[in-house]
Amino acid sequence: MGEVPTPSQTVGPFFGFALPFAGGEQAVDGAAPHSVRIQGQLLDGAGEPVPDGVLEVWQAGQFARSRTDPEGAFYFVARKPPAIPSPNGPVQAPHLNVIVFARGLLKHLVTRLYFPDEAAANATDPVLQQVDPERRHTLIASGDGGALHFDVHLQGDSETVFFEV
Repeated sequence: MGEVPTPSQTVGPFFGFALPFAGGEQAVDGAAPHSVRIQGQLLDGAGEPVPDGVLEVWQAGQFARSRTDPEGAFYFVARKPPAIPSPNGPVQAPHLNVIVFARGLLKHLVTRLYFPDEAAANATDPVLQQVDPERRHTLIASGDGGALHFDVHLQGDSETVFFEV
């Protein structure tokens, strides 16, 4: 007998109903000091919403998971993590690691979310510096003060930079 397929072997709207959990969008309580709401849309190559995706963010002991709604919208509540040293020494700017699961992807995608109020740290981040300067903006959220905005484009002219891990 064959084994049951895993998510990486399944094409279809598997993730939106199988992975989310109650309260999963909140890595920290929204009333916690220094918490920030991050919201955005998951978009396909034609700029259309992906209504059945799941995104995860984590860093510095935080983890959150959000499914997309019919408009491809998602949100997280997290705390901006501190800068961290790289394995080879240079300091990385505060960022959240992001994983994207969606229909049509046989393997999840990995990217990062950098914070817009960290321009000096972002300018020297060793990972961000390896990204073409014309595409770095796809990794930096927008907004100030209140909620941050971070869209994830799976393909197309505005495609988000994804990393092989």
